[in-house]
Formats: sequence, structure tokens, C-alpha cells
Amino acid sequence: MAAGPFRTMTMIASLGPDLPQDLLAATGVHAGLLPWDIDRETPAADRWLESKFPRWTYSVLQDWLDGRLDHLDAVVFSRADDGAQRLYYYISELRRLGEVGGPEPLIFDVAKIGRASSAQHMVASVRKLADRLGVGEIALERGIAETNVRRANATAAAGAQPGRVCLIAGTPPPDRRLHGMVERAGWIAAGETLGDAWADPGPPVEEGTGDPFAALARQLHARRADVRAFFDRAQALEAQADECGALAAVLWFAEEDDARVWHLPAQRDVLARIDIPALILTRRDWRANDGVEAEIAAFLQGGAA
Repeated sequence: MAAGPFRTMTMIASLGPDLPQDLLAATGVHAGLLPWDIDRETPAADRWLESKFPRWTYSVLQDWLDGRLDHLDAVVFSRADDGAQRLYYYISELRRLGEVGGPEPLIFDVAKIGRASSAQHMVASVRKLADRLGVGEIALERGIAETNVRRANATAAAGAQPGRVCLIAGTPPPDRRLHGMVERAGWIAAGETLGDAWADPGPPVEEGTGDPFAALARQLHARRADVRAFFDRAQALEAQADECGALAAVLWFAEEDDARVWHLPAQRDVLARIDIPALILTRRDWRANDGVEAEIAAFLQGGAA
């Protein structure tokens, strides 16, 4: 893959929401989302990150410090998530100080305000990242077509599931441990994990426009996939509950998530209006070792049953 004045990249990864998945696919070397393990010990990362960083960031930084990401040429971070954005700046500074090596951290700027200047800024962001990754117009058009096929296949497989469904919403959990708790209580778990949300390419991107960079930017500008997007989150939760056929909901908010929780009153009210019992869990531990399984079991086997 040509990269202009930069060296050719052989493998990249990504971290965060609202990233241009079609562009990453067009590189041909995207290894996907960086993994994390929130249960692992992170002694080196603990030296650098404050307690208000989400727990998954410690695992990612520990991998970086341990050299486990040295096989990557670059990691693309999203500015649409506070944890991902702050981790980008910390890693950039640690690299400058010579405390860490590993892949080059890149930041993708995300603009969401509903005005022309914001939309134009998103086009510039897409073009800037494409230039850095060596992706031209033909390759991006191909990446859009391939990713649209993936979108269509995912849509065909989605829908309501038979049985008692409990929707997990709020802060996307770091893995499926909350889903497992719901399933052990005898229910079907629905709702995205953090990894699911960040890997989701969103709605289709228009093909054959003559300017695939602008087409992808329009899709990204309109997406409602992160805490900085402007949309009615209560209405979106109602639609999500209807789509999966939820009979109950668990609204789980991590301790460090001080953005999504502001929408909790409206989300609680809309669930009450559509007669879906909800368990509200705020300021919770990312590792779910705070008694949450007993609370979920009591809710689903009691009042929500």
C-alpha cells in the first residue's frame, strides 16, 4: 500500500467509535479493533493513568508498554470517545518522552454539529486519514462496496429473538459478562458490548457518487453511535427495545461515564411509558464485581418476570 512520503504500512488497528470503517477496510491491512482484558493486572499502566480512565484503557496501555502491539504500524484512535481520545494523547506523550515505542498513534477527528462547517470538517478528516494511510479514490470506492455487503448481511441476521428478551443499555459494557448474567437468570440478552458498538460500520454509504470521501463523510456526520452525536436517546432506546422485542431492560452505567447518564431520566420515562420494567444501575464497576449479578437475577426472576 503506497503511503506518499510515509513508509508502507503492513498492519493497522483501531480504537473508538465513529471511525471510517470503509476507509480502514480499503487499506487491506486493518486488523480490527484493539482487544482488552479488564480483569488483567496492569502495573505499568497504573503508573500513568488516573483512576477516572475507563478500565479498558489500562489493558490497552499495558499491552502497548509490554510490546504486545509492536507488530502494528499504526493505531487509529477516535476523538468521539473521551477515553480513546485521552489515551491517544497519553500514548503520544509517552512516545515523545521515549517511555514507549510500538505503533504510531493516529487520531481521527469527528465533527457532529448539524451545520455545513461541521460536515466540511468531517470531509477534511476523512481525506487526511486517507492520505496518511495511502488510500485513494478507487480503493475507497471498493472499500465502501465491500463494507456495504457486510452491512447488508448484518441487517439480514438482526431482529427480535423468540423468548424473554432483556435489553442491556446505558454504557456499552466492555464484554459479554452482563449478558451472561442475564442468560443465567433464564432470559435472552440483547444489546451491544463496547466492542460491538465500535466495530459497527453503521448505515450504508452511497456508492458511485464520484467522491467517495465526501460520501463516507456524510454517513459519519449523520451517525448516532457515540456520546457526542446529537439525537433523542430516549427515542432511540424505545426503537431498540422494539426491534429486539425486549420485555425488560437493564440500564447499566459505568462509574466513569459522566455523559450518557444525563439521558437516564428520559430513558427511564420512555421505558415506563411503553411498560417495560427497568433495572437502573448507575456508577458501576467495569469489572461487574460489585454485586450486580445478584441484582440482575433478583430483578429478572422477580419484578420483571
